[in-house]
Amino acid sequence: QVQLVESGGGLVQAGGSLRLSCAASGRTLSRYAMGWFRQAPGKEREFVATISWSGGSTYTAYSADSVKGRFTVSRDNAKNMVYLQMNSLKPEDTAVYYCAAGWVAGAKEPYQYTYWGQGTQVTVSS
Repeated sequence: QVQLVESGGGLVQAGGSLRLSCAASGRTLSRYAMGWFRQAPGKEREFVATISWSGGSTYTAYSADSVKGRFTVSRDNAKNMVYLQMNSLKPEDTAVYYCAAGWVAGAKEPYQYTYWGQGTQVTVSS
């Protein structure tokens, strides 16, 4: 069993930055695919970014086109932490952001993840 807890959300002006953190407990995350998703009111949960083990000490990251060049996903396996650095935030980035863990490398669909955090609210004002 894996428990995930997100933190770092808040209110920020457009153009600003936030860094979300996801703390994991229960198991070592090193071989898990770790993803970030978001869900705005009235919308479906959507993929933001993922970082997966791709052999040896190599990890591969993917991000949605809507955040490419602005958001960066990273992980610190020694600390069992995953991060989402969000720069140049836009009002349309406003959503609850979720951290997730699963076994499918490069997964971009919510059903491909097994464990979920409770979410952290990000609000970007214009």
